[in-house]
Amino acid sequence: MASPYKFHFAKLGDKALPPTVFLHGFTGCSCDWRNIVAELASNFYCLMPDLPGHGQTVVEGSDDNFLMEHTASALIEWLDSLGVKQCSLAGYSMGGRLGLYLVLNYPDRFDKVVLESSSAGIKTEKERAVRRANDKSIAEKIITLSINEFMQEWYNQPLFATLRQHPKRLSALLKDRKSVDREGLAKSLCMMGTGMQPSLWRRLSEVQHDTLLIVGEKDTKFCKIAEEMAGLIQGVTVAVVTEAGHNVHFEKPDEFTALVKRFLIQ
Repeated sequence: MASPYKFHFAKLGDKALPPTVFLHGFTGCSCDWRNIVAELASNFYCLMPDLPGHGQTVVEGSDDNFLMEHTASALIEWLDSLGVKQCSLAGYSMGGRLGLYLVLNYPDRFDKVVLESSSAGIKTEKERAVRRANDKSIAEKIITLSINEFMQEWYNQPLFATLRQHPKRLSALLKDRKSVDREGLAKSLCMMGTGMQPSLWRRLSEVQHDTLLIVGEKDTKFCKIAEEMAGLIQGVTVAVVTEAGHNVHFEKPDEFTALVKRFLIQ
């Protein structure tokens, strides 16, 4: 039976080098990592998939195929198709939540783990229900607004206040999002948002991998989340990047790249 997933991905670096998978955040795509992997490709074989609902990846069949558990198993099959039996992983925001799920459910497939501005999900069902309702409302905006209008509204959130202080980088980011599939993006939010994903907080003690949590100093919400996660994960390191907010790898690419490179090589 043919897979409903047709992953589009970018790659950089020699296949003989240690592989590392980079998972982008919501509204993003594989190209979000281009500046980061350009500096890492001499040491690592960098693989950057477009996640379901994003970029050029195609997902057929039921909307359930956008759920985190199905996306995770599809990514493992994708790695199998590339002959990658074990790799390091770096994920940002939504990609970090997915990365944590992958590490917990397929622990033998991953080595070192970098989670940027990520969480272990929402702890209670009551809070998740509120988030699902909110995500449904946002998904309706994705469908009804033009993609430019939605992206402007999305990046006007307080979460991205510091990113707006880098207008050239924000402009480049928005340019990459002009061809977004609105229906796919809406499905991604509704099916793999934090309201739908299972809470992973009680499983954090199962993480046996060397783990690096990267957060921006001005992203106070995720600084607190990283601190709480660090108390539950063995062998974890927390790196707080000064003068940065939620999207560290866009706001402070040099600092982010240096942190990742040093962590993966050591």
